[in-house]
Amino acid sequence: MLEAARTPGLHLHTYSEVEDVKGFVGNFEVKVRKHARYVNNDCNGCGACLDVCPAYGYDEFNEGLNPRKAIYIAFTQAVPSMAQIDMTKCIKCELCKGVCELKAIDFDQEDEILDLKVGSIVVATGWDEYEPQKGYLGYGVYPNVITQMKLERILAPNGPTVGHLVRPSDGKRPKSILFIQCVGSRDLNMNTYCSSGVCCMISIKNTKLIKQHYPDTDIIVAYMDMRAAGKDYEEYFTASRKEGIKYIRTNVSTLKEDPETHNIKVVIQNTVRDSLGPREMEFDMVVLSAALTPAKGVEKIERLLKLETSQDGFFKEFHSRLNPIDTKIPGIALAGVSQGPKSISESIAQGRAAASSLARLMGKDKYRIMLIRATVEKDKCAKCGLCELNCPYNAITVKEDGAEVDEILCRGCGTCLANCPSEAITLRYYREPQYEKQIDAILEEI
Repeated sequence: MLEAARTPGLHLHTYSEVEDVKGFVGNFEVKVRKHARYVNNDCNGCGACLDVCPAYGYDEFNEGLNPRKAIYIAFTQAVPSMAQIDMTKCIKCELCKGVCELKAIDFDQEDEILDLKVGSIVVATGWDEYEPQKGYLGYGVYPNVITQMKLERILAPNGPTVGHLVRPSDGKRPKSILFIQCVGSRDLNMNTYCSSGVCCMISIKNTKLIKQHYPDTDIIVAYMDMRAAGKDYEEYFTASRKEGIKYIRTNVSTLKEDPETHNIKVVIQNTVRDSLGPREMEFDMVVLSAALTPAKGVEKIERLLKLETSQDGFFKEFHSRLNPIDTKIPGIALAGVSQGPKSISESIAQGRAAASSLARLMGKDKYRIMLIRATVEKDKCAKCGLCELNCPYNAITVKEDGAEVDEILCRGCGTCLANCPSEAITLRYYREPQYEKQIDAILEEI
């Protein structure tokens, strides 16, 4: 991010969101709302304001494992490195304003609307971790049942515990840990898809990391299938087993907490080797490997960009096999997990592919389209709206004088033609009289 911020011609609009998108390839008009930080650009991120702030809020970056001040810097190495104020927690004491030598605090600051003109758009929304329902496998009820993202922040050197492995209930180091795979994924009642093996590889990575720092920790991974599909992934999985990490193929349906010790008791049966049946085991902490889900807010982006999502909620590509980069809208491409669950290497590859696809498109002075497009005879149009409803490319709008086709968005698929009850829509170069003449010519030869 630091390198990106220093790149000439590259403008970062952080703490902002897209409000509206109009236009077409090469000529998009984007309206962006830049949210008020209540701190102006003079801020150098010194942190003096943080020291005096008496109000606290929820630390989103650390998954709520620790509080943060009402005025805060989003995370270490945030770009730009400047403070912002959470007005839902701020008590307006203005102590921050008093200690700021640069006079950067501005309580009267308002949201700013930016009007941008761009030629192409890359959708790279990232992902969110699936949050299990409260009580499912003890989540949200037992303090020592956490998700992988919380464990990531605990193990991080810049996390709330400075990288020391502790359990939330009492701050002690857990001596035994159970990892439960496929939480919220590969389940008809939650998410039917697999998260592309990402959950498996995160578990392998974190178990190895814990073993390296605390060799005496007893770690068990409860899995349905360990999916280590990728270059050197299987070797990494094998290395973790050599370090003493146990992998048990089983389904964990219920667990309970010891109210005195806050340890978690789980009934486990190894379905591959164990012939003795299920047995109860006790762990100091349980980690849920939750699914990758579409980022919050994709519904708004879907509506603004007139895109589609597949049944799993991720953005739909032009073709799942032949063209997983571009969308049905020319000039809009997908990158990373916005299109589907992916590992870091796959996300980087698709990001490069999206940049290449749009650079090739924008490198030309003209965008050529085939003129196989729908046309409307407005004197026949009944304005029923079936064409607008069924158009997969959102290229038709019904107006007062009849349906109107956007020739940039239209792909000439003919769906509107098949649905029009008034026969007011025809397809350029594919009109019925043309077919009739061809059929007559063929029959004449016979």
